[in-house]
Amino acid sequence: MNDTLLIALYAFAGAAATGLAGAGVLRLIRRRSLTASLAVVAAVGVVAMLAGTLAVAWAMFLSPHDLTVVTTVVAMAAVVSLATALLLGRWVVARSRALAVAARSFGDGGNFAAPVGPTTAELDHLSRELAATSARLAESRERERALETSRRELVAWISHDLRTPLAGLRAMSEALEDGVAADPGRYLKQIRTEVERLNDMVGDLFELSRIHAGALALAPSRISLYDLVGDALAGADPLAREHGVRLVGGRIEPVPVEVDGKEMSRVLGNLLVNAIRRTPADGTVAVSAERSTEGVVLSVTDGCGGIPDEDLPRVFDTGWRGTHARTPPAGAGLGLAIVRGIVEAHQGRASVRNIPGGCRFEVVLPAAAS
Repeated sequence: MNDTLLIALYAFAGAAATGLAGAGVLRLIRRRSLTASLAVVAAVGVVAMLAGTLAVAWAMFLSPHDLTVVTTVVAMAAVVSLATALLLGRWVVARSRALAVAARSFGDGGNFAAPVGPTTAELDHLSRELAATSARLAESRERERALETSRRELVAWISHDLRTPLAGLRAMSEALEDGVAADPGRYLKQIRTEVERLNDMVGDLFELSRIHAGALALAPSRISLYDLVGDALAGADPLAREHGVRLVGGRIEPVPVEVDGKEMSRVLGNLLVNAIRRTPADGTVAVSAERSTEGVVLSVTDGCGGIPDEDLPRVFDTGWRGTHARTPPAGAGLGLAIVRGIVEAHQGRASVRNIPGGCRFEVVLPAAAS
């Protein structure tokens, strides 16, 4: 057999035996520190070279002097390799521990801050992923706090809004029962008004619960914006007359949209009622509907005088009514939350911005296919 091939076979046999032994050791210490694993890997490399050399020396009958020289060289290489592996392992472990300490801030409600200094590509990639996860968790916590605040405000306002009409209903019913009502007809009319108000409030709560539960079933059909806005203006006209507000429907393009007519009528109705109640007497509420690059834009402009900039992001939150001036008859703060829920169910978006003298509410809907 060729001497070179024989040397290769003996070297391979010695190195393979060492590699198998090293794999067994790595399996046994797989739950230990990364430093130990790196030391074993370095040791396997050096010992495999030594085993192959010794196997070749035994087969080729090297002189004792040559064997001593080779063994000394391999031993020095082993010392340097093990020292390097230990230092590298300790550095990687220290970086990993620093990363673990930084990751604990997630549970404390803080933000992740990656440890400073150089690191391996894998740990650097992990740091970036943890930073992105931290940002998403922070956004989630902020949304949760905002929702919890909205729920508390909603419960407080609903309790207040229910207590007043219920107390009035109780007093009027007791007066009718005792026969001390001076004008029973007026009492009965007032009772009917309060019952209708309570019924509207319960209806809003039911609609909002369906939206939050994702159970809002839509029945879309092709409708012209002209007809949709026209019906909404006609429905809001009595309330506008009562408040002395002018309704103006300008720039209403007959653009077709695929929407649930009943739900979108509720959207426009809520926006118009909100605008009328916020606009002083002799003011104007304007409605427009036109096509844009984003789709179809429905807008309602009022003369409320504007909303404070810090309140603009909360306008569509459940239960939000702004300042104490926005109390009943403004309602329980559900109308605009329902608007946003219905619009988003139609794959659209609702927004508000201040304009000179008032606010402009916009609803953007996808345009119907031609």
